[in-house]
Amino acid sequence: MLSKSQARAFFLGGTLVTFLIFIGLTVYSFMPSNDQTNHHLIDDQVVRGKHLWETNNCMGCHTIMGEGGYYAPELTKVVDRRGEPLIKAILQSPVPWAPNGRKMVAYEMSSEDADAMVAYLKWIGGLDLNGFDRVVSPLAKDKK
Repeated sequence: MLSKSQARAFFLGGTLVTFLIFIGLTVYSFMPSNDQTNHHLIDDQVVRGKHLWETNNCMGCHTIMGEGGYYAPELTKVVDRRGEPLIKAILQSPVPWAPNGRKMVAYEMSSEDADAMVAYLKWIGGLDLNGFDRVVSPLAKDKK
């Protein structure tokens, strides 16, 4: 059993060690070599694609990096899974895309807008997600 002064010393020592570990990990995570954002690859196309993503409320149905609606498929690595031509065809289609009974709005995007959206999705797909891309979306489980 610890005396009162020993318990106080143990508490303060443990607090100090934990605080130093926290500060060390914080500094480590902000080091430039640990940057996972690919911010140097952001160009006007990516910015335009992000703007289209937001103005068309794509997140209302789709998810990116686990954030968004679960009505439609996860799009974090969609360019790798489906390819640019299919994505552009869906975005430019004059008829609603309706796989598996789920209907997507026919956006009838111009070629430039579709290219910008693909550039944004490619940029998102290039992020280091620490293994998130191996997580199966809830909708993909039905297809296995």
